[in-house]
This record gives sequence, C-alpha cells and structure tokens, in this order.
Amino acid sequence: MELSDLDLNLLLLFQRLMQERRVSSVAAQMNMSQPGVSNALAKLRRRLGDPLFVRGPGGVIPTPFALRLAEPVSQALATLHAALNPESGFDPLVATRTMTIGMTDIGEVVFLPALVERLSHAAPGIALNTVRNTSVNLRDEMADGRVDLAIGLLPQLQGGFYQRRLFDQPYVCVFRRGHPLEDAPLTLTAWRDAEHLVVVSAGTGHGQVDDWLKRRGVRRQVRLTVPHFMSVGYILQRTDLIATVPERLALQLAEPFSLGLRALPVALPAAPIHLLWHARVQQDEGNRWLRGVVIDLFADTAAHVRKTTSAKKK
Repeated sequence: MELSDLDLNLLLLFQRLMQERRVSSVAAQMNMSQPGVSNALAKLRRRLGDPLFVRGPGGVIPTPFALRLAEPVSQALATLHAALNPESGFDPLVATRTMTIGMTDIGEVVFLPALVERLSHAAPGIALNTVRNTSVNLRDEMADGRVDLAIGLLPQLQGGFYQRRLFDQPYVCVFRRGHPLEDAPLTLTAWRDAEHLVVVSAGTGHGQVDDWLKRRGVRRQVRLTVPHFMSVGYILQRTDLIATVPERLALQLAEPFSLGLRALPVALPAAPIHLLWHARVQQDEGNRWLRGVVIDLFADTAAHVRKTTSAKKK
C-alpha cells in the first residue's frame, strides 16, 4: 500500500478512536456526525483490509492489527505535528544541538577561543563543529544545511547568502622578538629585503596581498611558502623570517610564540571579514541566536546585514 492511497484525516480518526473508544466522542472532537465517522472508518477498513474496531460494551474494541498499528501511527502524527508547529522561542540554556561553522585556519585561532568560552556559559548544550573552507564546498554544504554559518574572507559565497560584515582586517608585519628589525625603522627597503614567510591560503581572499604587491611592482625576498597560517608562529619564533598576516591573528600569536608586530611600510587594503549564512536558515531561531553571539563578540558597530545577489543561486 502506498501512502498516496491514504487520506491523512483517516489516520487522525484512527488515532482518536484508539484514544476514546467511542464513535460519539470522536464525532464531537472532529466536528463530524456519527454516520460521518462510521463512513470514514469503513473507508479506512477497506484501505487496510482489517476491521480495526469491533463493537464492545460501551464502545469499540481495537483488533490485534489496530493495536500493532497504534504506536507507529501515533509517533508519525506527533512527528508531523512537531514539524508543522515548531516551538517558538529558542532557549540556549536548554537547547541541545550541534552547529557547524565553516572558517579558515585564521578563523579557528581568532574566533574559536572567545566563541567556545561564551557558549560554555550561555549555551552548555550546544556543541560546535568546524570545517575548513578548503576541505569542503562551503556553497553546497551551506545550501544543503550541513553547515550553519561561515566566517572569514570567503569571496566564493555570493548569491543566495546573507552576509554581515564583522570588521575590516588590516595586515601587519610579524617577526620574532629579538629580530634585527625589532629596533630598526621598518622602511619599505628593509621590509622588502628581509626574508619572507609567505602564506598562500587557497579558497580565501587573503591572496589579495600578493596580487596587490605584484600589481604595484613591489617585490619581496620569499624564503618559504606554506599553504596555511597554522605553522606561522612555530616557524617565525625560530628563524629570522618575517610574515605579513592579518592583525588579529598576529595579536593571538604574539604572546605564545614571543612575536612582535609592526605596521607595514606599504598601505595594503584591509580584508573585509564577514559572517555568512544561507537564505534557508534566515528564520531558524537557533541559527539566528548563534549569529547574534558572533556579532556581539566580534562585529564593529558600523557593519550591517545584506543579502548578496551577484552570483547565481544554487
């Protein structure tokens, strides 16, 4: 038997009869006549090939088949009712769910410590899962509901996504304490002639640094190139290399790796860091709450929400 062959109202009537065991009571509850209830029950009997209920003292008695059917029908109707009538109001103190955020390796260093600390107090039942933008297709994962939010410089997320600019991230020069450049003026010549650690972070917009320098003919002496930012602190603390990195990352790395940071001698464009979410979760209360936490922790007050439209929606 196919579900398309069955009227949902017949299952509701079946559930009520299981509860009340009286045709008159079910008729009153469902605003039907008693003959109407009897006709509907007759239709359900024909569909299922079983009497379902037989007359008994003071009402009707379910058959063995009806008793086996009662629990799965009740569960199915309860699930459907909950889906169509979600509870209003998201209470983070009692909510239990796992939320997934797409972010870069920089984002894991800059955002996660403060975010996890806040959730441990405000939402102890919410677990976080992060995915790297380089390991999954964030556009598809967010459109399909497997990733709830994304944070970072992620130009590939365009049409179909809402975005809220959190802040504009300047770049700084970072090196170990005791480096020859620590007490000397950081001129363009000194910066250009020093040996550089360069990060080529695929899938993010941080490649704009190299693009900007190349367009203006600024050459650096590149000694080492790595594909991510996670090794920067370890490498700089034991070498005389310098690196150009986002300021908030430099501030996080400075103390644990004994690094100093200086303003760059070139005016690089700041990186716009956004919070992004797909249109499908715009009204989801849990998602909205987590967005509010991220904005409260990290956003500049001048930023605002907008929905991107420049790329084709999935």
